[in-house]
Amino acid sequence: MTGSSRPSGPHTIRLVCAVAAAGALLTGCGSDSAGSTAQPEKNAVPSRAVPASAPASPSAGLTMDQIKRKALIPAAKVGYEQALRAAVAAAPKVAAAPKSEPIAAELKGTPTSPYWETAVAASDGTVHSVRVDAVSGRVTQSFTESDDAYDKKRLAARLAKATVTAQQAAQTATEKTKGTVSSLELGDADNGNDKVAWSVDVVTTDDWYKTTYEIDATNRKVLHMDVDRD
Repeated sequence: MTGSSRPSGPHTIRLVCAVAAAGALLTGCGSDSAGSTAQPEKNAVPSRAVPASAPASPSAGLTMDQIKRKALIPAAKVGYEQALRAAVAAAPKVAAAPKSEPIAAELKGTPTSPYWETAVAASDGTVHSVRVDAVSGRVTQSFTESDDAYDKKRLAARLAKATVTAQQAAQTATEKTKGTVSSLELGDADNGNDKVAWSVDVVTTDDWYKTTYEIDATNRKVLHMDVDRD
């Protein structure tokens, strides 16, 4: 007698359904982990590269006068001493007063065209203005000032009193403040008393300040000192 298959009961049907459901769950989980690609969040903020800070300007914190000195002083390859020697050599000789002495020099112009404006005086008070290129040292202009008799007489008296030269006055100033001489001039002392004095400007190249010295033209004593921080 052949055995007949046993009809599936409720228990068997429930078991098959549970196994099928479990298989579907496992298949779904495997698909999410292996085949899906992560998507960015809708509200995520995209990253941005932060630009590097711009380097500080070399002239930051300097005044306009300091900026001008910083540009002009290094451009002058010829110092005041060489400029004065060129000026004395270029000044015309006066028969009555053959000896000429430098009485002023000032660095002027632009960084691309610096020059020294100098003045040379004969012992009779005649003044010659001489412009000297601050790069080549060549004289580019020379002429005699048309001063009146009174001004010439005053200058002659000043020259007779002065025993300190321009170079000695500049040396005294730079011994006090290490820097570059940008201007010097012989004149009357500010405090009066009929004194003759040199005014000397020295520029310090670490901060581009200008220090002005008033130096007695008879004994090289410092009469006054002022620092221009502008």
